[in-house]
Amino acid sequence: MADKKRALLIVDVQNDFCPGGALGVDKGDEVIAPLNRLAREFLSRGDIVVKSRDWHPATTKHFAQYGGTWPVHCVQETVGAEFHHELIDDPRIIIISKGMGDEDSYSAFDGTDLAERLRAENVEEVWVGGLATDYCVKNTALDALREGFRVKALADAMRAVNLKPGDDERAIEEMRSAGAEIIHEAKRMAARR
Repeated sequence: MADKKRALLIVDVQNDFCPGGALGVDKGDEVIAPLNRLAREFLSRGDIVVKSRDWHPATTKHFAQYGGTWPVHCVQETVGAEFHHELIDDPRIIIISKGMGDEDSYSAFDGTDLAERLRAENVEEVWVGGLATDYCVKNTALDALREGFRVKALADAMRAVNLKPGDDERAIEEMRSAGAEIIHEAKRMAARR
């Protein structure tokens, strides 16, 4: 039987979600360093690393001007949709694009073949971090649990939009209640040394 693997899911660390972007998350760029460290570790062990991205068409009901919630962001082939330049780039990393229609697609599993790809690689456990805690990270973690994967959510490698104060804490509690283990990457790395 093939070795069981882990996967690191780096959720939507794109220019438009980082400070200065169209939908910038406060301190969103602070997730990059811990995610890069984990990505290097996962790749060195033969585990899987996935980067998801919003990849919206220019006209979609996801955007406020067409009846949705959000300002225009992460439009296909724009600088805003690009991954942050400091985020790790490696040919072994799988890229998952989502939100290419009118649906919101908060989860990296929404309308993608991510679950099938992870199963094909014998992944049993996924680690999830990125942007934003209260939307795409939370929904990706919850969908991973629904798909039968064990989930570790990286508390210090995610940041929240916080449209309502406390949305970040509520999202973390929702992930925990659904069965995700909430871990702190920096503490884990320190303990490993």
